[in-house]
Amino acid sequence: MKPQKAVPAKTATTTAAPATARRPWIKKTPVEVVLEQIGKQEEKVAGMRAELTREERELAKLQKAKSVLEAV
Repeated sequence: MKPQKAVPAKTATTTAAPATARRPWIKKTPVEVVLEQIGKQEEKVAGMRAELTREERELAKLQKAKSVLEAV
């Protein structure tokens, strides 16, 4: 086996970061974490319900078209 060459790691620059780059990290309590997860899940479920409603309408249209075609 051939020995692999060492690749120098990228070093972080010590220049001052712009003020708009990143917000400081704020530690959250376990309660805040769980409440945030609940909020995200509620948003996800609401989106899925809206998508389900659209899909049900599309299915109803297709079933109506199917009944018209079968009547012919």
